Amino acid sequence: MTSEQLTSTAKSLVANDKGILAMDESNPTCNKRFAALGIPQTEAMRREYRELIVTTPGLAECINGAILYDETIRQQKSDGIPFAKALSEVGIIPGIKVDGGAKSLALHPGEKITEGLDGLRDRLAEYAAFGARFAKWRAVITIGDGIPSHGCIEANAQGLARYAALCQEAEIVPIVEPEVLMDGSHTLEQCRCVTAEVLSAVFHQLDVHGVILEGMILKPNMIVAGLKCSIQPSVDEVADATVNCFLRKVPAAVAGIAFLSGGQSAELATARLNAMNVRFKSRRPWPLAFSFARAIQQPAMEAWKGNKANVAAAQKALYERAISNVAARRGECKSGT
Repeated sequence: MTSEQLTSTAKSLVANDKGILAMDESNPTCNKRFAALGIPQTEAMRREYRELIVTTPGLAECINGAILYDETIRQQKSDGIPFAKALSEVGIIPGIKVDGGAKSLALHPGEKITEGLDGLRDRLAEYAAFGARFAKWRAVITIGDGIPSHGCIEANAQGLARYAALCQEAEIVPIVEPEVLMDGSHTLEQCRCVTAEVLSAVFHQLDVHGVILEGMILKPNMIVAGLKCSIQPSVDEVADATVNCFLRKVPAAVAGIAFLSGGQSAELATARLNAMNVRFKSRRPWPLAFSFARAIQQPAMEAWKGNKANVAAAQKALYERAISNVAARRGECKSGT
């Protein structure tokens, strides 16, 4: 894949007011969500749930790409067609989560570093053979007493850049995900300051490692107050803080920004995305898209509950959440939908 092909694929992931579905929960995370709803935590049930997602009628009307997990990209529909192939057949680009998860950062209490660079070159080649055309790597930054430290931010920025370079070497588009977590009592302004510092570090390292910005997607957090903060900003305040920060810190060459939901409710994540696209429609150099997981999937999982009789209702819930985010990209989503 040439730089032109990388750029074309990256643009395709955020084209036509659609988004990227994150269905890449690790097995422990998926099992935790199943357990909360009384769903058996087995490989067979995870496969059934992912088939429900992949076969949702009309999904390609809303979704350009789907991020899979290692287990998922190896699984098949009940008719024997691999999930990656099934997605491709309806026009959805298959992708893959390749990081090894966040682990404690040595000598930095309360902070994390994402692992998984060892052997990544070989794993990318394997995933490409399965049909993956893009990948995702998540780094997590916590706001707390005296953190994040400069060391944590720099270590994660370097990891993201090394991952992105390996992806582009393998002719795979990297989704670069530096997530400043919503946990805690920090204010909107504290989140803005930390997010700005993180973005500066990440794009510096991407430049150092020679990553083609036109051939990558940024998947960041929205700038929000911590969940325990006593003052919660309005939808418009979040939209303004987020996009104004990104206008200062994200190069115009980046193919697109696809926000994570990060624990926001489905409705609130959509409303904030909608506000960004309404208020900055003519002032942004990149598409503002979505790459939500729970904010699209949770209503469907709650409707399904592991019962085959509920598949149609669950797929309807999934489609409705996805199509509402297409409307949000157009700045046409009605409040509360």
